[in-house]
Amino acid sequence: MLKQSLQLKLSQKLSPQQIQLMKLIQLPTLAFEQRLKEELIENPALETGKENETQEVDDFDNDFEDYDNERIEAEDINIDEYLSDDETPDYKLQSNNYSKDDDEYEMPIIAHESFHQDLLNQLNTFMLSDGDRKIAEFLVGSIDDMGYLRRETQDIVDDLAFTQGIYTDEETVEKILLIVQELEPAGVGARDLQECLLLQLKNKTQTDAIDLATEIIADQFDAFTKKHYDKLLQKYGVSKEALRNAIDEIEKLNPKPGGSYIGNDRAVEHVIPDFTIKINEGELELLLNGRNAPELHVSKDYQEMLQTYKESGKSSNAQKDAVQFIKQKLDGAKWFIDAIKQRQETLFVTMHAIVEYQEEYFLTGDETKLKPMILKDIADLVGLDISTVSRVANSKYVDTPYGTKLIKNFFSEAMVNDQGEEVSTIEIKKILQNIIGDEDKKKPYPDDKLADLLKEKGYPIARRTVAKYREQLDIPVARMRKRI
Repeated sequence: MLKQSLQLKLSQKLSPQQIQLMKLIQLPTLAFEQRLKEELIENPALETGKENETQEVDDFDNDFEDYDNERIEAEDINIDEYLSDDETPDYKLQSNNYSKDDDEYEMPIIAHESFHQDLLNQLNTFMLSDGDRKIAEFLVGSIDDMGYLRRETQDIVDDLAFTQGIYTDEETVEKILLIVQELEPAGVGARDLQECLLLQLKNKTQTDAIDLATEIIADQFDAFTKKHYDKLLQKYGVSKEALRNAIDEIEKLNPKPGGSYIGNDRAVEHVIPDFTIKINEGELELLLNGRNAPELHVSKDYQEMLQTYKESGKSSNAQKDAVQFIKQKLDGAKWFIDAIKQRQETLFVTMHAIVEYQEEYFLTGDETKLKPMILKDIADLVGLDISTVSRVANSKYVDTPYGTKLIKNFFSEAMVNDQGEEVSTIEIKKILQNIIGDEDKKKPYPDDKLADLLKEKGYPIARRTVAKYREQLDIPVARMRKRI
């Protein structure tokens, strides 16, 4: 049975403007600059203060009636709401105390050859038949960015036949691969790590240490990777010093020969700090990157167009469309300027609260001084939503006297020490890292021993928690930290 009924319900929805504002807050400096450029292109009513000396509009009302099908007369638009009464715009009154050091420079773009193009150029120095050269070029094209050929020989033979029309066999491909493996950097074209290390050792001047290292990688690779040094000593009947010298030679090799290529065309992420913290006479000084605070104003041309429509006594559909377009662009420009100001304020007050909360750390740089801090702590201090604080912390960097840090790394959970005091998990990880750094590498501490040592220092945590923190610090297990 169908039935109709009325129901009242309260709901809260984010407006498109609020969603756009949250996206602006989340953007780091470089992404924000790109978003600003896009807005300047899309909205001709928005201009930057450095381009032209135009009159900035500080006050105009967004509260306009929606356009309907009725004709809108030019006289009905309040132009004064869009025009400033001040003879001198605000941006001209702002201080301009900049030195040459504050000049903004564009980051140059380096033109270079790709890793694979360099390999092909080297290949041209070899005397090869046309058929062999095509196979060699195909092999080079199959090498990944790390320098490895991670494909079975039979698969390469099949692909040559189907895609290149080249019919060959595995023996021929293996022979030409030996030529490719002579290219620089040494180790390129290897099928696995073991072959990569052997190719690099082959290119070194032969010494007793190199000879022993070659034998170890060729015949006892599994024992070496598992650091079964006693087995290696027994196998080769050498002294500990001789084995140590061989292992030192192996550790000098590059497991990713392609990754070290200076001309590699992989994308490089450039981090530009959104904030700067300085210590001035024992006091912390927080600065917002000036690239986050652009000078924006409403276009003078659009103001003059509105003035023209106001003075005009004529009205037509074309004028109506023009007025509607101008209103839309002016509203968009006004909203974007306000959104930028709100973004600046949100970033600054959030970071200022973090600096005050972690004042002891920022004054000393000692990570053990970091207090337990969660998003809710800062949200309560600044009166913002937790999600807003999260957007600021997750993608922003701060330049401190101790290096450039990701803001979210200052947040950590709390643990209780043996005195009942709350301490940051960052502090415990730092102490754990120091303990492992000072251990005897011939007898590294297992996780249960590390748990005992932390307990002695006043941090009663379980062995499995120690293992979790060790993995988060990217520190291997005791067996893999062992040195002969």
